[in-house]
Amino acid sequence: MKISYFLSPANVMLDIRASDKTQLLRQLSALAATEVQLDPEAVTAQIVKREELGSTGVGDGVALPHARLAGLKSPFGLLARLRRGIDFEAIDEQPVDVIFLLLLPESANGEQLNALACVARALRDHKTLARIRAAVNPEAVFKAITKLSATA
Repeated sequence: MKISYFLSPANVMLDIRASDKTQLLRQLSALAATEVQLDPEAVTAQIVKREELGSTGVGDGVALPHARLAGLKSPFGLLARLRRGIDFEAIDEQPVDVIFLLLLPESANGEQLNALACVARALRDHKTLARIRAAVNPEAVFKAITKLSATA
């Protein structure tokens, strides 16, 4: 599965300001809910519930908050680059500045489950991360993250 199947340039945001992890997750969840026409409170609740199981801060300044949602037909992604990194309780204890929020259908099939692996693989690549952090506009960020997944 390609990242471009569930992320569009319109859903890439730069220089987001957030005071803390909870505020950021609420903000991004509400934006994503609006895009997929689901209840913002329901989406936020599922994202927060997943985060309570353990931080989705995977290291190198990256977090991959995700949740399965009833009523969602296909995967949906939202990529945010923060103006300044925040504490996300990441496994390497480093601040997070790149967040890829991923919503999956409740009854996700195998291909849809690959969406999370695809994003994780792309954001593990140091060159991709450097391009995302250096990008001057959402289109450049989109190009950076979809380039690696173009053959995946």
